[in-house]
Amino acid sequence: MSAPPGSTRIFRSRIFRSIDELPAGFGPSALAIGNFDGVHLGHREILSAVVADARPRNALAVAVTFEPHPEQFLRPGRAPQLITPLDERLRLLAETGVDAVVVLRFDAALAGLAPREFVEKILVAALHTKSVHEGRNFRFGRGAAAGVEELAAFGREFGFEVKAHQAVHVRELEVSSSAIRALVCAGDVRRARWMLGRPFAVLSTQARGRGVGSRLLVPTLNLAEYSGLLPATGVYVTRLRLAGRAFEAVTNVGNRPTFEGAGFGVETHILNFKPVELNPTDKDLSVGAPVQKREDTPLELEFLVRMRGERKFPSPEELKAQIMKDVARAKRYFRLGELLASGS
Repeated sequence: MSAPPGSTRIFRSRIFRSIDELPAGFGPSALAIGNFDGVHLGHREILSAVVADARPRNALAVAVTFEPHPEQFLRPGRAPQLITPLDERLRLLAETGVDAVVVLRFDAALAGLAPREFVEKILVAALHTKSVHEGRNFRFGRGAAAGVEELAAFGREFGFEVKAHQAVHVRELEVSSSAIRALVCAGDVRRARWMLGRPFAVLSTQARGRGVGSRLLVPTLNLAEYSGLLPATGVYVTRLRLAGRAFEAVTNVGNRPTFEGAGFGVETHILNFKPVELNPTDKDLSVGAPVQKREDTPLELEFLVRMRGERKFPSPEELKAQIMKDVARAKRYFRLGELLASGS
C-alpha cells in the first residue's frame, strides 16, 4: 500500500506537543480524541479501530490528547488524580500502533473554542481528518456543548465520517477511567487490572528511607512523593521494576502508624533481592538498609493484589513478624503464578 502524502514512515510513532509542531503535508488522518488516562482496554479498542480504518484510507492513524487534563484546568480543586502521567500515557498510546500522537495544550484558548471552531481549526485545517472514532459519551467544544451527534453533523458538512463506539465491558464491568480510579482508590487493584489490561502501576523515583528498613533487617525502598493516583492504604503484593530488573515485593501504602511520626509513605519490601548497579558512579543496593541512590533513578511499581489493611502494631518486633507473614503469602502468590504460567 502506498503511503499518504509525506509518508507514514516519516510520521510513524511521532509525538507532536502542539498543532504548531505538525509538519506541512500532515494527514489525511483517521483519529480519536480523548484524555486517554490509563490507556485502558476501552481506549485500546477505539484506537485499534482507528488504525484499521486508516490503512485502507491511506491515512495516518492519530491519537489526539490533552495536557493538562481538562478538569485540572477547569476545576483544579475537583480534578482527578491521574492513572498515568503524560510521558507514560504517550508511551502507551504509541504502543497501540497509531502513527502519531498529538498533544493539545488545554488552556483558556482551547477551552473557549465553540464546537464548530474546534472542528474547523483542529480537525479540518490542522489534521485533515477523514474519520473520527469516539465513545458515545464524547463531548467537545466550549462548555462541552457538543457530542457525537453534533460531531457527525459536522462530519457530513466537512467531509469526514464519525464512528461512535459502545463501551467495552470486562467480566460484566463497564471499562472507564473513572471506574478504574474508583477501584484503585478502594484498593481493588485486581479488578482495576482487568480494565487496564495490565497491572496498575506507579512510575516515580526513589526517596531516602527513614531507617525503618534497617531496623527490621529487610531490604526496602521508599517511593518519592507522588502526585498521581495511589491505591488505598494497605499492604499489597507488588512487582518492582528498577534498572532493567524486576523484583517480587510487598508494599505498604499508608502512614506506618507503628512508628510515630513516620508520616505517609509508600514503602516496598523486596523479596528476591539482588544488588543492582543503577549508575556506574553509584554503589550497589545493600541489604537491610534504605536505598541510598540517586533520587532521579526511575522505577515502576506494579500493584498486583491487596492483602490487608494497614494497622498499628504494639512493637516493631510484632510488625516484623506480620511482615514475615505478608512475605510468605506474597511468595505463595508468585509461586502459584509461576506454576500456572508453566502449566504445571
